[in-house]
Amino acid sequence: MPTETQLAIQRAAQILLTAKHPILLTGAGISAESGIPTFRGKEGLWKNFRAEDLATPEAFSRDRKLVWEWYNWRKRLILSKKPNEAHYAAYRLKEKLPNLLCITQNVDSLHKRAGLKDILEMHGNIFRVRCQKCFRVGIIEGEVTHETACKYCNLPELRPDIVWFGEALDASLMHEIHSQLLRCDVILVVGTSGHVYPAAGFAIEVRRRGGYVIEINTDENHRAFPNDIYLQGNAATLLPQLDSLLSGD
Repeated sequence: MPTETQLAIQRAAQILLTAKHPILLTGAGISAESGIPTFRGKEGLWKNFRAEDLATPEAFSRDRKLVWEWYNWRKRLILSKKPNEAHYAAYRLKEKLPNLLCITQNVDSLHKRAGLKDILEMHGNIFRVRCQKCFRVGIIEGEVTHETACKYCNLPELRPDIVWFGEALDASLMHEIHSQLLRCDVILVVGTSGHVYPAAGFAIEVRRRGGYVIEINTDENHRAFPNDIYLQGNAATLLPQLDSLLSGD
């Protein structure tokens, strides 16, 4: 006899298969299973600095060298890790559900390394740089310093293409997300706490209009809503199971 979790996964698969405008939203929890810390709190402490001390425009203006040292450390750590089964399952979900809009709060590029190229990165990408003078964006996987010159204007004005504390999210990207949210009938939320806005409001908006919320998380204190399907556990275990049912495996 199927367990309660297996039945819930089956129901979630059926709902996704009939969805017209589904959304996938992932957060730090999916990458934590690859060994990447959240970079917030004790887990992400670096040389006695917190992320909140360094990921700000003020910190960058005050000490570019220090901030780039922190980002280079983060990049080396991320490059030493690999996508996990949840990242690969997300890629396969997009292949099976062409209308699926994929969004991540993560900046680590693990989704792209798993093959999922068409994903909206709400908070930017740690391997991208943006020039503060000519505003062009480029990719640099290796180390960057406060003296590294922009390849377009040749000025040492590069900053991480990351949304820092106190900065607004990209307006065009958020417009695209909200346009889809207005017609979304199912949102699959994986590995995110649901406390950081505006992403925390996505599921609320879908619920408000009677849509389904499918959530995969390790949180034991999840609040149940009528159209919610809560799958408690690791994304690297549960998301591949959900994906296999979409394949009829």
